[in-house]
This record gives sequence, C-alpha cells and structure tokens, in this order.
Amino acid sequence: MNAAGVIPIVSDIHLGEDVRFDAWLFSMMMDNNIAYRMNPDIIAGPEQLAFMVNLRENQVYLPCSDATFALLYDPANASSLQHQYNRAWRIIMRLLRSLTQTVEERKRLVQFCRFRFKQSIAKHTLIPSRLVKRMTNLVLAQANLPDDPWWEKRRDSTKRQLALLKMDSVCTNLDAMPDAVKPLGITATRCMLNYVELARLLCLSAMSRPWLDVPPDKHHVRESMDIAERACTFLQKYFTKNSKTASTILFLCDADGGVILDLAVANHLVSMGHRVIFAVKSGFFFFAPILDDMDTDPSIATMLGHGIVLRNPRISKNDLLRCLREYRLVIIGDGTRERLNLYRTSVTFSRAWKEADIILGKGWRLADVLLGTSHEFTRDVVCYWCDEAGFHIQLRPHAVSAHKFTEMDITTQAAKIIATMRNAHDHGRTVMFYSCVIGSIPGETKTAIALVRAFIDNLRKRMDNVLIINPAEHFIEGMDGDDLMYMWEKVQRSGLIDVWRFQTVEDIEESFALLGRKVTPQWSGKDATFSTGCTKEMRIALDVQSKNKEMQIIGPDPQRFLRRGDYGIGKFFDASIADGMTR
Repeated sequence: MNAAGVIPIVSDIHLGEDVRFDAWLFSMMMDNNIAYRMNPDIIAGPEQLAFMVNLRENQVYLPCSDATFALLYDPANASSLQHQYNRAWRIIMRLLRSLTQTVEERKRLVQFCRFRFKQSIAKHTLIPSRLVKRMTNLVLAQANLPDDPWWEKRRDSTKRQLALLKMDSVCTNLDAMPDAVKPLGITATRCMLNYVELARLLCLSAMSRPWLDVPPDKHHVRESMDIAERACTFLQKYFTKNSKTASTILFLCDADGGVILDLAVANHLVSMGHRVIFAVKSGFFFFAPILDDMDTDPSIATMLGHGIVLRNPRISKNDLLRCLREYRLVIIGDGTRERLNLYRTSVTFSRAWKEADIILGKGWRLADVLLGTSHEFTRDVVCYWCDEAGFHIQLRPHAVSAHKFTEMDITTQAAKIIATMRNAHDHGRTVMFYSCVIGSIPGETKTAIALVRAFIDNLRKRMDNVLIINPAEHFIEGMDGDDLMYMWEKVQRSGLIDVWRFQTVEDIEESFALLGRKVTPQWSGKDATFSTGCTKEMRIALDVQSKNKEMQIIGPDPQRFLRRGDYGIGKFFDASIADGMTR
C-alpha cells in the first residue's frame, strides 16, 4: 500500500516515486518474465506497447486487471490470490488428465507439477494467467508430447460448431424478422437488419461453449438472442457515428473456442463492408483456435472464404496495409500461447492493433484484461461474453489523447509533398531529396534535426533553382518510424526526384561547423550508412533508379549500406542498436 494505506490501481503505477515499490515492481515483473530490459528479444518494448496502450512518462503497464493487481500487491489478500492459483492448478490437472499416460507416468507428472507449482506461487507475485502458461509449458515438456496435444479435441469441436450453426432452432432464429419492423426506407432498414443479425451472431458466438455442451431448443435461442439484441442497441449508433468509411476491426478469440461461430461474426462484419483482422493464438491454448488450425482444419476452411492467413510474425506496415486493401478478412497469430498479454504479442499483432479502429474481444478473460484495468488503450475496445447472469457487451472508448494516423492521413501528407515537387518541375526546377540521419542514434534526434536544418539552409543559399526536400522539415508530432517511412516511400517512388543525396561524414562535420560546435563523439565518423532509414531508402533509391536512369544518387557507396537491418517496432533506430544497449 502507498503512504496513505491505499492500494494503487495499475494506471497509477509510475516509476521513480518510491524506491521500495520500484524494487518490488521490478521483482514482480521479472518473476512474470515481462521486464523488457531483461529479455528484449521476446518482450515488447515501450515503443511497441505504445501502439496499444496509452502510457504517460514513467507509467508502467501490467497485463492484468486492477483486481488481480490488488491481490498481488496486498499481503492481506493472500487467501483470495490463492483461490485464483487453485483455479490455475485445476486447469493444469485437467490438461494432464487429458493426456495419454501410464499410471506411473501420470503420478510422476503430478508430483513434478506440485513441486513446481509450490515454487512458483511461494512469493505470491505471479499473475495467475502467467502461472497457467508456465505450468502448461512444463507439462508438455515433461510429458514429451507435441506442442499441440488437443488438436483432435478442437477438430471435434469445430465439427459440432458447424452442426450447431445449421441447427433448425438456430437458423430459424437467425433468419427471423425482428418484431415491429417499421418502414424506414430501404437503406435504413438494411442497416437495422445488419445490426440485428450482428447481435444474434454475437450471442451465438458468446454461447458457443454452453450450447455445444447442451444443444438449445428454439425458445431458448430466441430468448437469448432477444436479450443480446437489446444489449447491442448501442452498436448501430456507434458504428454509424465513428465510421464514415469502412472500419478495420481486430477480432480476438477466446480460450473456450467457438472459432466457427466467431468466423460467422467476422464474415457478417465483412458483408457489412468492414475489414476484419482475425487474431488467433500462435500455439496451443486449450480450445482457442491456433494459426495451424487455419490451414489444417477442414471445418474452419469452409468459413475462411477469400481470407488470407499471414504467418509472418514481424510483418511490415506496408505489407499489412496492402493485405488489408486486397482482402477483407486477414488472419494473424497474436504471437502467444496464453491469455492476452500485450508484452508477449508479436510485431504483426501490435501493428494490427495500431491499424485497427475497433478491438472486438470475445469472452470474460478478455473483458477482465481490457475492461478490468484502469489503463487506457489507443483504440476503442468492445468486449462481449456470457456468464450465469446472461449476455454482456460493453464499449470502452480509446484514450482521449490517442490519435490514429490513418492510411488516408499519411497518403494526404505525402500527396502535399509530391504536389510541391511536381510544381517545382513545372517551373523548371531540379528536385533534390536529402536522406540523412534523424533518429538512428538513440537520444540524438534533436541534434540530428538541428544539424540537417543548418546544412540544408546553407545548401539552399549555394544552389540556384533547386527544390531540396528535407525530411526534418516535415516531421509530424505523434508519427512513429512506421508512419514516417510509409509516408516517405510514397514520396520517394513518385518519380519526381532528380538528385537523391545521402548524408556524408563531410556533411555532418560541415553541419557542426555551421552551428559553431565541435563534432561530438556520438557523431564522429557517422554518415547515412549508420541510419536504418537511409539503408531502406538506398534500396528504394536503387530500385527507382533502375526505372528512372536519369536520377542521380550522390553520397556513400551503396555497398556500404549493409550495417542496418530493420527498425525496432515504433522506433526511429535499428532494433540491433537497442538490443546492444540493453545487454
């Protein structure tokens, strides 16, 4: 508890205010293996998290609800926390009982699990969902089993889901006209019917587990769907208000399964004109659909239609946007084998979240993580689930300060720069593009901008009738490396560049001299070959030159642009630099 004796909520957690709390927090994050600097290769860094969570300076994100954090933080809650740990134990024992083992092998596994379980919960710092993930890994490793022991169970489940979708009691109610339909006109009536059908499909998706266990009669289905329709009334107004154009919806699945019925929801959203990114697990997570199922389960294949399955866990922004233009349904893996944990999601998932307008999450587990936390997210979140009290659906608006640069926003900005270049050509001016180090030296972005501005200002004084495009003059607050590179590639491939100049060591030395300063150690010997962005731009420049032979490339030898690979997600500098600094 803090000095006032109050347990903080997760959004109140900031580093640097209490050294004792900071020490406990770091220890807790290490125990859960979500401390970025301890394992930067598999844990999302601040820039990647910023795609999904709206964090202030020194604010810490935790992948759990406020209620779960309170159990971890306050020793007085030990018995309540133990109750959640006991639930995790029952899940693991259910998994173990489902495996084909001899009596002796099972006894050995139970004893091993009991030993590791007691060790894991001894400090009462492990998030219960992380405990399930850890114990699942141990069971599968010790049993010498394949990574996906329940693939047959999921195949059987998807077959039964298809049968449920075709049941007379379900089909009749899905197709039934709503009561008291008023003559609203063709467009308004079509819109109303779309959202009625969406509400019914969401109900069917949420009820997948209980209705698979006990097939419902026609009256029960109708009653449940009527309740869902009333609960979903806000959806039509929400979509109408927020979607002048088609929305991009990121759909998150649940551990209880129901993928066939989830895809029915996704396909209906596609038929309404939206784009759907359907996120599944990247590996075994009980009944949750996994990436391999998308290719191997014949029942799922019947629901995918013309969708595409993306297996690349680190897809680029360009490639993701291209897929969303070409396909209305895109299936990705979230990079994890556990309940939603944004620290462990893949680059592809993070970019999908960033490009989405709405996050649609199924099940109480996602509601717990996304609605039960006081953290704010960068996109609107809608969660729906079913429990003993019935059907629930809830909207959580995005953080007020979160802003999405849409593809149209970025394209418009690029079009303005291209128009300037075209106008220069029309007036007989030469167009020069200057590729320079902006953010490739961590912590030196302000210095980089000052250097290039000084150099370009001086260059303009010395050159006549030349338009020089300086990226530092078009820096847009809030844009990350993904957005900027996407914008500049449109400009660079316009075919309007006459001279493409890359920053040299001499340029940097001259820039420092113009500022009346000596070259600092961080900049000594640097040139465009040390920039991740410039490396990408050199590849683009060579490609453009192959189609436009008259374009000149000036600067370091293209063969020297080999040292940089790719941006860390959301960064302005190479991922390998950041990794080297943290090791």
